Amino acid sequence: MSPKKALVAGLVLTALATAAPLVDLATVDNIGDHVRSAYPQWSAADVNKDRTAIAVYLVAVGVLGLAGWLTTLAGVNRGKRWARWVGTTLFAVGATVALIDMSIGGEAYTTIVPLFHGALGLLPAVAGVFAVLALWRTRPSE
Repeated sequence: MSPKKALVAGLVLTALATAAPLVDLATVDNIGDHVRSAYPQWSAADVNKDRTAIAVYLVAVGVLGLAGWLTTLAGVNRGKRWARWVGTTLFAVGATVALIDMSIGGEAYTTIVPLFHGALGLLPAVAGVFAVLALWRTRPSE
């Protein structure tokens, strides 16, 4: 797989993971259910605050991820050597954040990020593995 294809795949997967919390809040509200199951005694206002905080966090992480994919893709398109190092570093950071999202709990939460959203956040890291391998197998022009 070419670096560009792997980077575009990661970009698309990150866009989906970034949009998912917003779609969730507007439709099925799994994030709200997740908060309510952890804190059944909370008022609707408190549940809303926590579900909003989780959604904002997920969207913010996604936006940063999109910026990383676009930066690395721009470097590859221009044949820059730094694209390898930037892509590798961003992969390490992104995969770490995704794994933390899948495992960090708090107070009554088993995991703060609902399982579905945590798993969705891991998908770009899979593309990242392919992107990093492709970046290091392809010789930059500069």
